[in-house]
Amino acid sequence: MKYPTQPIELSRRAFLRRGVAGFALFAAGGLVSAQTGGAASSLLQAINSLSELGPLLPPDANGVRLPAGFQSRIVARSGARPSGDARELWHDAPDGGAVFGSPDGGWVYVSNSEMTTGGGVRALKFDASGKVVDCYKILDNTSENCAGGATPWGTWLSCEEHPNGRVFECDPQQPSEGIVRPVLGKFKHEAVAVDLSENRLYLTEDERDGRLYRFTATNGLPDLTSGVLEVAALESRDDKQWVVWIEVPDPLAHEAATRHQVPQSQAFNGGEGIAFHEGVVYFTTKRDNRVWAYKVASQELEILYDIETAADPLLAGVDNLTVTPRGEVLVAEDGGDMQVVVLTPGYGAVPTAVVPLLQVVGHDDSEITGPAFDPSFTRLYFSSQRGASGDNRDGVTFEITRA
Repeated sequence: MKYPTQPIELSRRAFLRRGVAGFALFAAGGLVSAQTGGAASSLLQAINSLSELGPLLPPDANGVRLPAGFQSRIVARSGARPSGDARELWHDAPDGGAVFGSPDGGWVYVSNSEMTTGGGVRALKFDASGKVVDCYKILDNTSENCAGGATPWGTWLSCEEHPNGRVFECDPQQPSEGIVRPVLGKFKHEAVAVDLSENRLYLTEDERDGRLYRFTATNGLPDLTSGVLEVAALESRDDKQWVVWIEVPDPLAHEAATRHQVPQSQAFNGGEGIAFHEGVVYFTTKRDNRVWAYKVASQELEILYDIETAADPLLAGVDNLTVTPRGEVLVAEDGGDMQVVVLTPGYGAVPTAVVPLLQVVGHDDSEITGPAFDPSFTRLYFSSQRGASGDNRDGVTFEITRA
């Protein structure tokens, strides 16, 4: 199938106008809804007041263990219509996701489908009261759409996780078809994070010898039609690690796999989720259960969490992640104890706190995917990809709020 490559209809001038009202808040970590006033930050405040989370209680009616003061709701199930007026069924194997505010005061949760056939992305539409009102496709006829990343200009970058995988840019707000972005490379894509100030994207690769990539847009973001793809190599000095970026000769991998084109580049053992926050790129590697922090300005790379050396190694099966405005890193587990775990960033002599936020019980053959906050940070969404049965056709998508 031939995919379109033309830009999504969002002019640079319109993006800059939108930035005056919205991007400064996005860059700071999120929007707080004027409609809900001071209560809007209650979930965020609770998540960042780690000492107040308390232990996880017994599972609720939905099989979710939460701290006191929280509640869960199931908003979608694979193979079912999320609402009576929904145009589509919710997809199988829900994976990476993000939330986007809508002009009508509601919001949209987008979710990839990690199916080999019939993959793509669906959008779950909420009205301003939080009611599910629609479900529709924003990408179809793609394969193994795993994670991805939200952009500050309001699009979703969906990543295909197979050796010839591409990245597709999608419009969350209406039924549509995504646009392939060939310049982001052809490899086993996992996730993408955006650093708008440097006109760059960072990308992970889910291979045992996967790489960390950096893309610099030629004409500045949001233009993803041309640019330079680089791969990370490491230098060690003064007992620290520093990243050196080297251009990938052939991003479309005509002759050799992308990760093998620069022999001195650094292998990472199963790249997974990635996010950018206040000058730091956080990413996970699942096969060694590590969470990494790359400081953009200094180019220093540190390990934020390592299951082998952690004082409290309760986080296992690291996968998708998201970051709160105050810098707490929420990591979803692929297997492990089926938890979402909060890490407080600690560097050098400062320890990293590791606190469970929630746990899904009875879904032992599944994984937690797509953690994402709504624009007001009063709701957290995520999925159990295969549900209680362990079958891709039984995915369940949850919403967490304050009780």
